[in-house]
Amino acid sequence: MRVDKFLWCTRYFKTRSIATEAIKKGHVSINGQQAKPSREVFATDKIALRKDQINYKITVLDLPQNRVGAKLVDVYRKDETPKEEFERFELLKLAKEHYRSKGDGRPTKKERRDIDDYTNENFEEDGIE
Repeated sequence: MRVDKFLWCTRYFKTRSIATEAIKKGHVSINGQQAKPSREVFATDKIALRKDQINYKITVLDLPQNRVGAKLVDVYRKDETPKEEFERFELLKLAKEHYRSKGDGRPTKKERRDIDDYTNENFEEDGIE
């Protein structure tokens, strides 16, 4: 089975074309070698995959005939991704939430426009231009 089809069947990517793009960009390697989308995958192959800033490590156990349900994915692959990868991803998400909350500091460009629109409407109602 092709590696792009395998990654699509085991639900790592939503479509095969997205899987193919990721492989062409060099985000997937099989047994330590850079892969092409048409590369065949066999049982016991080790796949390293980078997706959403997480480095997944997968061992192929069996090849599915077609796309499988989420509950059956573990029959076809063994996920050996270290927990540290997921913890690092959680820290990245928390870092992104660190930005200012609404109402703190200087107004954003959109907030500034809203303020200007509001003040201009009030001046026009009072007859002041």
